[in-house]
Amino acid sequence: MADSASTPPPARSPALASFERMLASGKDSALLRFSIGNEHAKSGDWPSAVEALAKAVAMDPQFTAAWKVYARALQETGRSREALEAYRSGIDVAGRKGDRQAEKEMIVFARRIERALNG
Repeated sequence: MADSASTPPPARSPALASFERMLASGKDSALLRFSIGNEHAKSGDWPSAVEALAKAVAMDPQFTAAWKVYARALQETGRSREALEAYRSGIDVAGRKGDRQAEKEMIVFARRIERALNG
């Protein structure tokens, strides 16, 4: 069995490479940061996902999908209290935008964290 310290990082997807090229060329937006974060999340690179998604929600605090994936990434990196706060922000945004499905999903995830933190 290989030492976890020597485990290589997940392979970059072609989509991630493309998004990173766009960012390097000077294009930057909440959608681009979300796309980068989402690709990192898909590959299980949660710390990189947190970094990109934090920028996405800072750039566009009304980006419901970014809040949802950001909260999950925080939770996956062991930052449960921050994840709960991110879910609460996302729930608020989704509620104001009428995005009921995302709101319901984030409520379920937030309640799970609350139970874990209080139990």
